[in-house]
Amino acid sequence: MIVLLLGTMEQNSQNTALLVMDMQAGIIRNLADATAVIKNVAKAIATARERDIPVIYVVVGFREGAPEISRNNKFFSTGVKERFANADMGAFMKIHPDLAPHEGDITVIKRRVSAFTGSDLEVVLRGQDIRHIILTGISTGGVVLSTVREASDKDFRITVLANGCADADNEVHQVLTTKVFPRQADVLTIEEWGKAKQ
Repeated sequence: MIVLLLGTMEQNSQNTALLVMDMQAGIIRNLADATAVIKNVAKAIATARERDIPVIYVVVGFREGAPEISRNNKFFSTGVKERFANADMGAFMKIHPDLAPHEGDITVIKRRVSAFTGSDLEVVLRGQDIRHIILTGISTGGVVLSTVREASDKDFRITVLANGCADADNEVHQVLTTKVFPRQADVLTIEEWGKAKQ
């Protein structure tokens, strides 16, 4: 399995990886209708595989009892710790079956909103000489925003696939993808990315 993974990574002449973030059962269910974003992310994954671009899955998860969650963290401490303390974390972290990883794909577990915080994502990216990350995920105002900000500070080249992201608040999604993200990332549709030269 390791040999297959290294072989796939060595073919990545574009120094690029597709990140599929928080597309897990426990998060997707928070969207009123996730059908379109699931279909779009599946298309992005297929495009990446056709180009021999590695697909890296990022999921949020915690140990039993959620000891990683601090009372000082407003987002996670407001009822989230209690909910996760007794949750079936394996079921929560399971990636939607239409987007499931292939053998040899890397899955990174994070402990906060950003794909980098509490995970070994940066080590994986640096180890594979990845300098350009393509972002998809739920939610636009959560993992995508936090990851764009942190990746920019870490000097990665960033592309956000606007229709490969979704947010429970569509206005937040629109403001971020049209006004905020373009300051630090290229923002494309999956169709535009599929036609673009890397």
